[in-house]
Amino acid sequence: MADLRLTHLTYASAIKPLATVDFGPSLTVVYGASDTGKSFVAESIEYMLGGSKLDLVSEAKGYSQILLGLELDDGTPLTLLRVPDSNTIHVHWADLRELVTRPSDFDVTAKHTARSKNSLSQFLLGHLGWNDLRIRTNDAGATRELRLSDLMHLSVVPENRMVDKRSPVLQSSSANGKTAAASIMRLLLTGEGDVEVNTGMNPGQRRVNKGQISLLDRIIVDLQNKLSTSENVQELRDRHRRLQTAIDGYSRAVETITQQHLNSVAERMSITEELAEVEVRLAEVGDLVSRFALLEEQYRSDIDRLVMVTEAGNLLGFFKVGTCVFCGAEPEHQHPDHSERETTQLHLAVEIEVAKTTSLLDDLLPTMRDLRSQLEELSSRRNELKASAARLEADISVTRGRLAPLREDMDQHLEVRSAIERDLDLHQRIEELEERRSQLDGAAATPTHRPADYIPNGALSAFDEILQQTLEAWKVPSVEYAEYDQYQMEIRAGNRLRASRGKGVRSVLHSAFTTALAHYCREHGRPHPGLVVLDSPVVTYRGPHNDPQGDAQDDAPGDDVPMTSTVVDHFYRNMLTFPGQVIIFENPDPPRDVIAQASTHRFGLQEGDRPGFFPARREGRSNP
Repeated sequence: MADLRLTHLTYASAIKPLATVDFGPSLTVVYGASDTGKSFVAESIEYMLGGSKLDLVSEAKGYSQILLGLELDDGTPLTLLRVPDSNTIHVHWADLRELVTRPSDFDVTAKHTARSKNSLSQFLLGHLGWNDLRIRTNDAGATRELRLSDLMHLSVVPENRMVDKRSPVLQSSSANGKTAAASIMRLLLTGEGDVEVNTGMNPGQRRVNKGQISLLDRIIVDLQNKLSTSENVQELRDRHRRLQTAIDGYSRAVETITQQHLNSVAERMSITEELAEVEVRLAEVGDLVSRFALLEEQYRSDIDRLVMVTEAGNLLGFFKVGTCVFCGAEPEHQHPDHSERETTQLHLAVEIEVAKTTSLLDDLLPTMRDLRSQLEELSSRRNELKASAARLEADISVTRGRLAPLREDMDQHLEVRSAIERDLDLHQRIEELEERRSQLDGAAATPTHRPADYIPNGALSAFDEILQQTLEAWKVPSVEYAEYDQYQMEIRAGNRLRASRGKGVRSVLHSAFTTALAHYCREHGRPHPGLVVLDSPVVTYRGPHNDPQGDAQDDAPGDDVPMTSTVVDHFYRNMLTFPGQVIIFENPDPPRDVIAQASTHRFGLQEGDRPGFFPARREGRSNP
């Protein structure tokens, strides 16, 4: 597949310093502060590739040349030179990045018209091998040549179109514009251009095809009789989407309740284990309290006996003459102070024993108080655990009761969905046969509910798959599916058209559509310039909970899905894998690992930043 690659955009003047920005071969990110010229660079790229108008900012005054560097698929350098407000583009077979004074190799016109013989569109499309393709402009079958602007509109997206409610495929809202846009999408997805309507088949051809058409009619009627409802494809798809939404709701509810059930069961098991441990500990502490109570009783009994011994000793030994009650000495062998000394020794022995027993009792009492405190705490904890276990048992019973009807309802919805999918498959077969019948008939005879530029389901499904994969790679939440609705000529995501979404989601879906289309065209060899330019693809993507200062007029609370740094990071990292050239203009800094791998330009006021695209800061128009 032939590609174009941008190498630089330069504003040159004999009286002002150069303003230039280089573009890498893969991902280039131009980011930084607002009002530094990022959006102006994106608009200048579109202008240099055949745009009709460019609103110059004040800093652009005095620049006499706009240079856009290109590299063709074979590596040949090319420079397009355009004077502001001029329709002539001077082409140079060289890479020029300063004020050009040499004559051009040849000139082309920027605007492609029916009378154009030497336009930029014809020149570049010719080098890319797409100059012989035609698209339809009205229902009568009139056609025109494919133009470069038809492709650039789908690959270079300035900020004003990024958030526009108009479909990404439409260049205008006129009826002819819609026909041309549908034809362009059919060309890109199928590779088939349109041809001028001829006078139709002659009578002989009609007789030859009559039998084939009759056979196809019988087969179509037989398939129609197998349909279970009278709904058309759009109605079936709408019902299928509603059913899928309901099934997804049931699935999420079942998943949530199942998780609650599992959490309750796990918590109950944990409580049961803890309750068993508490019961064991209660038995241990209770046994210790009983044993220590007996010990306390023994200590107190010993102290009482020792006190009694002291008193009894005084009464029995100190007033009686005769044999010593302490040592057995006879009176003749006793010293004069014998009784006093023996009494003192007894008194000291009893006091020592009382002190020792009292000390043991004093040590025992705090331990018993602590054990009784533990006993109370453990008893209280046991009661709490029993109450929690009873509550969890009730919760488990409730979740079991809620799961059964949900699963039954979901099974019923799944059966209905299967029936709808069978009908959709029948409709697809009918459409294929009707398409074949239309070709045999020679005239444009498609069912009245289809647009003139019908895109076969196979090509449409292949593109939808890439679009969905792109959104999944970016980790965009709350978008169950995404597809291009050729009847509405719009992107449908999460059962809603892009136009009905908030500004942030519109920008993300537009970016995903543009990127997916480029991927699809590269994979299938369809016409595409091979490059993607996105201005502010994610900066406006904010949810109501993340951006309290958001645009309340455009994004009602809950209208957008929540913004997370994960979406932005995955967006940039996915862009690193894009097989062609990507140029992104954004305000916030990309992830550090992306900065390390991509070509980057930071516009801002911090040290090391360049002040903006132009050497001097601009005070005129804001270009966030």
